[in-house]
Amino acid sequence: MTDYVLEAELREDLGKAHTRRLRRAGKLPGIIYGGDKPDLPITLDYNETTKIMLRDEAFYTSMLEVKVKGKRGKNTVLLKDTQWDSIYDTPMHLDFFRVDGSDSVTVSVPINPINVDDCPGVKEGGKLSVIRHELEITCRADAIPDHVEIDCAAFELDQTVHIDDINLPDGMEVVHDVNFTILSIATPKRAAEPEETESTEEAGETATDEAAKDSSEGDKES
Repeated sequence: MTDYVLEAELREDLGKAHTRRLRRAGKLPGIIYGGDKPDLPITLDYNETTKIMLRDEAFYTSMLEVKVKGKRGKNTVLLKDTQWDSIYDTPMHLDFFRVDGSDSVTVSVPINPINVDDCPGVKEGGKLSVIRHELEITCRADAIPDHVEIDCAAFELDQTVHIDDINLPDGMEVVHDVNFTILSIATPKRAAEPEETESTEEAGETATDEAAKDSSEGDKES
């Protein structure tokens, strides 16, 4: 079962000039590959597709169904890569990878800290600092979560939370060699109070002595 359905057309002409014409015509170029089948260049409706991409974060980690008009039929895919315009930050090309629900896939999923207000460290004045905003997880294609929840209810002040401290759902794992940091509950740094340095005090005393000396010499001359 897929969460999103996209309507597409087969893209016969390739090349940069043709893709530019497609974008001007309100189309978004893409390609479907993998699954021991030939690559399938396609076009999607730009407005409809980008509306979903901007509205639903889950679109990037969900199984999708791409219906290609004609004899190409349905394709169950994951969005593998998006090429973005560096100036306008809009999508320019989408890469889709064919999958079955039982396939093992590796995707990046955002983390979602929960129960932050109940965290003992936060109650003592600590600040939640998120080091890793995403985790690269491996799981079945039909079991990709929208996010990974991290329960902060028991974290203490100055505690650092690593990947090995997290209990992941069954069937999900984060392959790693280093026990990397995900978040921490840090004591806020206090602003340093301005202090009058010894050199400043000496400079003030010297200026006062010189002023007194000048005043004394002025009295003698008069």
